[in-house]
Amino acid sequence: MDNAADQSDEQTPAEQTDREAAAVTTETAGADPEASRQVNPRMRLYTLRVASNKEDRVKDALARKRKIEGLEHKIDRILVPTKRVRSVQKGQRKDSELKLYPGYVFIEIEPDEHGRIPQAVWFMVKETEGVGDFIQASGKPHPMGKDEAERMIGEAEKKDEPEMKTDYEKGDRIKVVVGAFEGFDGEVEEVLPDKGQVRIITTIFGRPTPLELGYDEIEKV
Repeated sequence: MDNAADQSDEQTPAEQTDREAAAVTTETAGADPEASRQVNPRMRLYTLRVASNKEDRVKDALARKRKIEGLEHKIDRILVPTKRVRSVQKGQRKDSELKLYPGYVFIEIEPDEHGRIPQAVWFMVKETEGVGDFIQASGKPHPMGKDEAERMIGEAEKKDEPEMKTDYEKGDRIKVVVGAFEGFDGEVEEVLPDKGQVRIITTIFGRPTPLELGYDEIEKV
């Protein structure tokens, strides 16, 4: 596929909306600029395959080229959905971003009156370093359905509390490194990710005793 002419001519009723339809403005919410962002109802969400571990680099390059080539009216959001995770390493909590879909970037594009990706946008995207190809159907770029696109955008934009991530498993030998039981060791009986804890069995006064301890209170032996 070497140019936009190879793309599908099929249109949904929503895609047949007059090109001159006025953009819809979302309700404002305080000073949040995203809340007052203008939404073009003709935008469709496409999926790009990209080089592994280069999702953010591709996203930044596309955003930069969009501005340089004056295509802001044809390309809206460029998304790399992530979730925040919190891990504990050597007793220290660390927050990081984990990509939900490694190897993919999602991009909102306004198709032309025939339902095709405009040629200027097509070449800009395809000539960006790290971009492989659009996800296709019948050999042509295939946008997501409305429900799927809304779910994807929601995943990309939500700001939940970081979920706890742990490498501990049942049966691991651990040592308590802080707190009242510092120096005790034991075996993991159960991992409690919702609490950020593990339940261990240790020996206190000669008896097996269960304890629930946070990830930051223990380390593997």
